[in-house]
Amino acid sequence: MRILVVEDDGKTARFVAQALKSEGFAVDVLDNGDDALAALRANAFDAVVLDIMLAGRDGLSVVRQLRASGNRTPLLLLSARGAVNERIEGLNAGADDYLPKPFVLDELLARVHALMRRGTETPAMILETSGLSLDLTTRRAEREGRAIELTSREFRVLECLMRRPGRVCTRMSIIEKAWDYQFDPGSNIVDVYIRKLREKIDHGHATKLLHSVRGAGYVLKATS
Repeated sequence: MRILVVEDDGKTARFVAQALKSEGFAVDVLDNGDDALAALRANAFDAVVLDIMLAGRDGLSVVRQLRASGNRTPLLLLSARGAVNERIEGLNAGADDYLPKPFVLDELLARVHALMRRGTETPAMILETSGLSLDLTTRRAEREGRAIELTSREFRVLECLMRRPGRVCTRMSIIEKAWDYQFDPGSNIVDVYIRKLREKIDHGHATKLLHSVRGAGYVLKATS
């Protein structure tokens, strides 16, 4: 199980990360909201422990952006401000739970475990960008309400691209994620699957989503 901890106080971040690791979790630590949102869009986490007061984008903004994109990763908010209205604002933004600072470590661990149990009961996760959606649970793809039939490999390639909308995915990163290879087989296999996906996703649409970036890789973004 992989957990993302987003906390700009280094001492608190180390304290929480070490406790989670002692419970058997793999832990990534970030200290600002912009990096947190990018990481959550690019990687799959089983839960997030997120401070509200962060440099740059604050925690509430991260939650709103994450939920608006269809990401339902279980999320626990932390804040030194424990006012009731702030708790309500955090929960209404899409957080699953809220814990005011200072907190008892055992309570934080208990809440994280509860989130993980809740997450296994409702594992649905949908990636969305520019009218294109990918349901990671049902493995269903749609563009503007129209179902798109994908093979298992096409689904994995598209998932790789949709986890990084607007950002270039290299051939090697796609090979690693879609084929589980740690080396480039030296064939045009990625190009073949990109062409298949382009036909299925962009055919009949004025706005094209799947693009090749010469010498770099591929990117999913809306262009007319």
